Amino acid sequence: MLRLIVLLLVLANAGYYAWSHGLLAAYGFAPTSPSEPQRLAQQINPEAMRILSPAEASQFENPQAPASAALASNADGCLQVGLFNEEQTLVLRERLVSLLPAGSWVLESAASPARWLVYMGKFSSADAVEKKKAELRGLGVTFDTPNNTALEPGLSLGGFKTQAEADTELARIAKKGVKTARVIQERAEQRGQKLKLPTVNAALRAQLDAIKPQLAGKALQPCS
Repeated sequence: MLRLIVLLLVLANAGYYAWSHGLLAAYGFAPTSPSEPQRLAQQINPEAMRILSPAEASQFENPQAPASAALASNADGCLQVGLFNEEQTLVLRERLVSLLPAGSWVLESAASPARWLVYMGKFSSADAVEKKKAELRGLGVTFDTPNNTALEPGLSLGGFKTQAEADTELARIAKKGVKTARVIQERAEQRGQKLKLPTVNAALRAQLDAIKPQLAGKALQPCS
């Protein structure tokens, strides 16, 4: 009996050796090859493969992006700036005539609407301002620093185009507990001239620095 067991073990080991070394492959018995040479044979020009950089990879993720960016950078656009009072307009017009091509610019009559504020101030100190801010936060009322140095130290609780709109907001926040705010006119309606450049191409854009001193610190903005 012992001899039979030993014989079976020898045969089993011999069979495993033959199977693991591919000696039985012709009969359909063979382990899977980890190298998988058949897949290597299916590769097309594997030597041409290379690792892409992040920038190169992003182009394949969004192939239209470079073309769109290039188009946007070359596109013509409309720019405008103003308002200018009568004296500023006179100086600016002379500069435009002497520096920019005829037809590339136009001065148009325009108006800036009046602005009304719901306002608190002026306060006696910076500490008083901070104390009022904490109080307003507790009441759930938003605020901001006035865009007017003549109103500081103070707080703006909202800006409006009409006095009626400001009065409505004042009544609303009064119900929340705001007692010392009031409505003021931050500025009256202003009329003047606005510079418009209908089509600003690359050539015209390069010339705009020459007129900056006559823009009175105002920045060119996209046309609305």
